Amino acid sequence: MAVTELVPVKEYMATTYEPDREYVEGRLVERHVGERDHSLLQYQIAKLLDQRGLIPFTELRVQVAAQRFRIPDVAAEREMPETRFLRTPPLIAVEILSREDRAGEIADKIDDYLAFGIPNIWLVDPRRRHVMVYSSAGARLCTGEVATTDGTVVIPLKEIFGRLPAAAKE
Repeated sequence: MAVTELVPVKEYMATTYEPDREYVEGRLVERHVGERDHSLLQYQIAKLLDQRGLIPFTELRVQVAAQRFRIPDVAAEREMPETRFLRTPPLIAVEILSREDRAGEIADKIDDYLAFGIPNIWLVDPRRRHVMVYSSAGARLCTGEVATTDGTVVIPLKEIFGRLPAAAKE
């Protein structure tokens, strides 16, 4: 059995990884990135959030606990944060599913986001073209549009998925 060397949080915060990695209790966690649909949706969602007056960030580290950093595909704030990494809950965290993502890993991230107090967590599935919204009130599948819990940000699903082409070939 391989032993994973633990990395101190201070070293993680001072290190650049390519691609960036999440940090969970001293372990570096690789992320699945780099596919066409994922990239297009990441751009599209950030653009749509910007158009609605939010400040979107792509792949910005969020310190959800003392020994945990997650990297949502998109995070959105109402105001510009003053820190290098987000240390307060953003208004929205968006995770876009990749082919290699595992249900348990995604559930762990969502649990971290909820425990940290992020009020709107959007899980985007490019293959099924739907969005699940998680909040302290529970989870729901969006039909027609995705909205923040306070209703101040509403985006029709056709705007999110409208530019997404047919399934990609290998």
